[in-house]
Amino acid sequence: MKAFRSRPSIMINRREEDKRAELSIQSLRLSFGGVIAVKDVNLEVHTGELMAIIGPNGAGKTSLLNCITGFYRAQQGKIIFNGQDISHLHTHELVGVGIGRTFQNIELFPGMTVLANMTLARHIHCRYSVLRSCLFSGSVKKEEIRHRQALEEIIDFLEMQSIRKQTVGSLPYGMMKRVELGRALALEPKLLVLDEPFAGMNMEEKEDMVRFLLELNRVWGLTMILVEHDMSIVMSISQRIMVLNFGEKLGEGSAEEISVNPEVIKAYLGEAEAL
Repeated sequence: MKAFRSRPSIMINRREEDKRAELSIQSLRLSFGGVIAVKDVNLEVHTGELMAIIGPNGAGKTSLLNCITGFYRAQQGKIIFNGQDISHLHTHELVGVGIGRTFQNIELFPGMTVLANMTLARHIHCRYSVLRSCLFSGSVKKEEIRHRQALEEIIDFLEMQSIRKQTVGSLPYGMMKRVELGRALALEPKLLVLDEPFAGMNMEEKEDMVRFLLELNRVWGLTMILVEHDMSIVMSISQRIMVLNFGEKLGEGSAEEISVNPEVIKAYLGEAEAL
């Protein structure tokens, strides 16, 4: 595996209180008409964890992520983040409290450059007014330099120097996934939610993404929730795993515990065989 050449300071140097990401999901229920997508799910995610959520297609994984990140609003239950009830907050408000996300289907602006896509994520950290930005005073210039430095550190970390000025729509799919991760990191999240970050990648691209995520978790101390279908990756990098099936929680535990759970095996294979 390649060695890391750069470690961005914007998150490594954060104070411990700025890394705190305690998430509590309590009896969460989401339905669409008569279809229950998430059924009375309880989950605790602690600061510094890399938590994976797995399950067959249609198990409710993305629906649960959509509730956490404000795209769906559950009919019952609570979502508590760092002691604050965020169940009814809008998406932009959740970004403000420290929750960032990547998407299963890439949500980038294809006609804009890599750098421009990532710059959009810095707006929540802008402290100057519209008037001051028009005048482009000295303080605004200094702040813009800080934002640009943060973005360049992330670009170096994700090894995207050669594509920073290319339009996103001209990039291979796997590299687009990397850009989306970079944009999420530009938010400086306390909790990063990843919806199938390895989908559509070849083996080399997956190896690179694994490196980045492990570095983010183990060195940066970034808390992550990961939804992924590649079980070899999930079992190798996750500290805890929760299994969903038809919206219900089947099990939770380490990779070893999940791999021998009979309910999990039945949901995946339909019979009592080891995963």
